[in-house]
Amino acid sequence: MIFQLYLDRRELPVTTTSASSRDEKVFIDKFDPEAFRALARTAQAAGAAAARAGLPVTLVELVNLRVSQINGCAYCLHAHTRAALEAGEGPQRLGLLTAWRETDVFTPAERAALALAEATTSLNGSARGGAAAAARDDLTDEQISAVLWVAISINAFNRVSIMSGHPVKEA
Repeated sequence: MIFQLYLDRRELPVTTTSASSRDEKVFIDKFDPEAFRALARTAQAAGAAAARAGLPVTLVELVNLRVSQINGCAYCLHAHTRAALEAGEGPQRLGLLTAWRETDVFTPAERAALALAEATTSLNGSARGGAAAAARDDLTDEQISAVLWVAISINAFNRVSIMSGHPVKEA
């Protein structure tokens, strides 16, 4: 499952921040592993909902990447770029993702999902309702719900990784 990577992550050390070591990171997923596992289970449920709704893994990974781009989460960008490539996504489309509105390489369903992902991430009131209404032209309500859950989940993981300062390791 595409969200298994969160449950399998064991490489991060547990560190604490004290008065003498203020630059050390606090990996909150390691200090409160049950809370992290609950978040990972939510992400897995979102992935399962996406699969049941018939959404391709590549579309789910585009949502994960677009949200992570907006939030500036290097760790999640690294992880989900790899996952997208493994799922069969092409490097050209990944490179164009930040400018998805300016190109026609994305399908109508992908464009609707990306608009939903952006609305979920920005929480702009006017964009929220408009994105869901517009998405109905290309996605079913079940698919819209799944995209929203995927976007909500990756937003939460972005915050865990950013606040913990999870490092990106070279491949």
